[in-house]
Amino acid sequence: MSPVYDCTSESGRAEGVAKAVEAVRGGEVVVIPTDTVYGIGADAFNQDAVAAVLAAKGRGRDMPPPVLVPNIRTVDGLATDVPAWARDLIKAFWPGPLTLVFKAQSSLMWDLGETNGTVALRMPQDDIALEVLAEVGPMAVTSANLTGQPAATTVTDAAAQLGAAVKVYLDGGQRAANIPSTIVDCTGERPEVLRVGALSEEQLDEVLATHFPPEADEPPYPTYTTGEDEPAAPTYTTGEDEPAAPTHTTGEDQPVTSPAEPAATAHVDTTGGTQPDGIQLPADSTRPAGEQQS
Repeated sequence: MSPVYDCTSESGRAEGVAKAVEAVRGGEVVVIPTDTVYGIGADAFNQDAVAAVLAAKGRGRDMPPPVLVPNIRTVDGLATDVPAWARDLIKAFWPGPLTLVFKAQSSLMWDLGETNGTVALRMPQDDIALEVLAEVGPMAVTSANLTGQPAATTVTDAAAQLGAAVKVYLDGGQRAANIPSTIVDCTGERPEVLRVGALSEEQLDEVLATHFPPEADEPPYPTYTTGEDEPAAPTYTTGEDEPAAPTHTTGEDQPVTSPAEPAATAHVDTTGGTQPDGIQLPADSTRPAGEQQS
């Protein structure tokens, strides 16, 4: 049975984080809350564990997961050629719903899939996720749902879809909105927005305008990809399950061109009825999957 730990209380959170850390260190797959949606992840440096994450979602190596990091300092250990304007984006929006694609350090001993030498990085603004990341280091994390299904905004949604493929589930409560992170490609001389999500174009403009002053009748930096032009780079599913060029799944599984549609409710009876195979929910986990919390 895969336990679900209620991390909405101090004691439950301490126990749940400890169990998740133990599982990740042991090469297992876990589900954790993030500031966007729930994510399924594992140690980014454990090839078998990363493969298990992709298998649990029903996804191939052509859609490598992004990597969540515990702090800004981690960026230089994982990425190379980080431009000054990208560092300003990090200062402005991390932790938060911004995924940045960089050239990966060539010396890294990992295998995230067919990344073409890039890596998508994000520091989530979620205390539970950051506690786990602080203990285990970078994790390959994508949205906690089967490929093609709505991203999970509750742990019940995730458990109903992923079942016993996950060793430990951490319940951080309802995610406020099913809106994916914004993705910016930082591998070129100028930024390229691959998907507009929780951060708007205007918010990015405020930071990038100092580096790329707008000229008459021209945008301050390259035109946003809107879905008509498919980038040739690898597809990063960004936890949002739609190609966003390199397709790093960032854990939110929604189309690149617009904020995600509200997630469909996946119900798991936690009041004594039949549970999904391999899932053990705590006795007090009685709220429906779609119930909003304050």
